[in-house]
Amino acid sequence: MTTFGKKGVLLVNLGTPDDPGRGAVYRYLKEFLLDPRVIDYPWLARNLLVRGIIAPFRSGSSSKLYKMLWTEEGSPLKVYGERVAEGVQQLLGEEYVVELAMRYQNPSIESAIRSLLRMQVAEIIVFPMFPQYASATTGSIHEEVMRVLAKQETIPNVKLINSYYDNETMIEIFADNARRFDLGSYDHLIFSYHGLPQRQLRKGDPTGNYCLQAENCCQSLCLDNQFCYSAQCHATTRAIAVKLELNPDQYTTSFQSRLGPELWAQPYTIKTIEELAEKGAKRLLVFSPAFVADCLETIIEIGTEYQEEFEKMGGEKVDLVPSLNDDPRWIRAVADMVADRE
Repeated sequence: MTTFGKKGVLLVNLGTPDDPGRGAVYRYLKEFLLDPRVIDYPWLARNLLVRGIIAPFRSGSSSKLYKMLWTEEGSPLKVYGERVAEGVQQLLGEEYVVELAMRYQNPSIESAIRSLLRMQVAEIIVFPMFPQYASATTGSIHEEVMRVLAKQETIPNVKLINSYYDNETMIEIFADNARRFDLGSYDHLIFSYHGLPQRQLRKGDPTGNYCLQAENCCQSLCLDNQFCYSAQCHATTRAIAVKLELNPDQYTTSFQSRLGPELWAQPYTIKTIEELAEKGAKRLLVFSPAFVADCLETIIEIGTEYQEEFEKMGGEKVDLVPSLNDDPRWIRAVADMVADRE
């Protein structure tokens, strides 16, 4: 079939407040947490929780953290995203139009899609900036893209990228970033991924009788759990560990950033740190391969908050392995994954 026009590329990350002030953080938290794929409670309960409790009470403390994170250029997540988008555009050339969008706040998915449609693109390739699939991240992005396009009379070809948890270049960059450190000087290595409620993990089980039915169900990928967030996280860990020639007793896969009292994916990172401290560990090296760019959850939560907690437990040092950020190899990997979807 003959096609006309350029190919559109939509790079989408989670989002960031427009500024670190409390008002902007409140708007961001409200939009983020009201997404039914993020907090999958019934509409009334979700709105009461987010509008009445979480956003009003957490916006102040979160604003202080964002002020610690903010740079002269702005939010690191957005700054790195802009650099990656610019680099991918240069590599793909004039046959493509690359737009950066955020699932929450700005630039919005809707504004980015409108920009692509004005360019009369023949197709849109949606690239979520999340290596592992989760309904609350990649699933939400895909749903929003389809919601926006559903309002159009003419919808171009759309290609949705699901995950790339074992991308060879991505794995090698994380391993290389770890090699900057003296790995032998650490008592333990932790691969810390953003948490997800166990309820949502079970909802993603197409069989209804596999997820969390066995202690080690996430330790390997199979037909039943091929789209499981936790299983894909463990697969990423194993791939990096192989590159670094680590033994299983040298590292742990864990999950951070819990919200609320219910059970989330386990083990919890903070509990893992506590157990290691009790065993006498003094130095820890932490990866966060769920994030392609360093952000609040890596720079502040791991680099600052976990460091403070570890010291209280008797530990000495928590070092953070840098994320992919604007590494030229990562930009090339994104361009290659996009081109492969043709």
